[in-house]
Amino acid sequence: MSRAKSTLEQWRIVQAVVDFGGYAQAAEKLNKSQSSLNHAVAKLQHQLGINLLEVKGRKAYLTEQGEVLLRRSRHLTQSVEELEQLASNLGQGWEPNLIIARELIYPMETLVQALNAFLPQSRGTRVTIIDSVITGTHELINNKHVDIAICTTPPKGHICEPLCEAKFELVCHPDHPLAQVGDIEDDKQLAQHLQIVIKDTATNTPNDIGWLKAEQRWTVSNFHEAKTILASNIGFCWIPNFVVQQELANKQLVRLHLRGSSQRKIIMNLLVPDRDNQGPASKLLESLILQQHNER
Repeated sequence: MSRAKSTLEQWRIVQAVVDFGGYAQAAEKLNKSQSSLNHAVAKLQHQLGINLLEVKGRKAYLTEQGEVLLRRSRHLTQSVEELEQLASNLGQGWEPNLIIARELIYPMETLVQALNAFLPQSRGTRVTIIDSVITGTHELINNKHVDIAICTTPPKGHICEPLCEAKFELVCHPDHPLAQVGDIEDDKQLAQHLQIVIKDTATNTPNDIGWLKAEQRWTVSNFHEAKTILASNIGFCWIPNFVVQQELANKQLVRLHLRGSSQRKIIMNLLVPDRDNQGPASKLLESLILQQHNER
């Protein structure tokens, strides 16, 4: 393996000379002598066999070759700084990765607002968001595969913090036979028609969301797929109101009136599966998620 001809320190000096407008200014900012900077740049140019800078008057200017190499050097020094910061974070117990389980009925926009507040303080922590449904979320929690979970009813043995209320609408296309009915007497009348349900993400004993035991059902992975089917005048579906607000307003979908259950409400909760081993990044993000709802 061949050894590098240049050092990170040499490239940092070249960057400083360019950024601060000359050797004298860079020497003052770096608290080094001007002669040492001159020597470092001259040695780098000799090692590379190429001129990076040329001095005109009291100011140093990049050559064409120097401009290309300086741009690449900034990526290099930034990567090293990030690597050193990561090492420091790990030494302090700061997590390099966080995994969040989000029930599909929790608005992604609300979670993004918390993540946006987290980003400037994240120290480079990578975030993975897993969309989950019903017992699939419980599996992730029980197996401690996630750091934070936003779920409905928590699995046994776990405590949680209430966040908000998820509201479901019973909807179909305006031309669907059910839309022509005034009040639907009971779910048995609904069960005579095709129902669109959302697939449980559990690997064992799945329990599809909103299923009324209709003889005919189509199962999809998310509510956006369900809306596409509903827009074709096929079936009915229980769906979160934030997902269909626009379609209802534009009368592309209509609400169905089921006697005694025209709307359903579910409490969404924030849960940390392994509170004893929760790290500082997870604690910070947890507090920011809670803050989003405390401010509403």
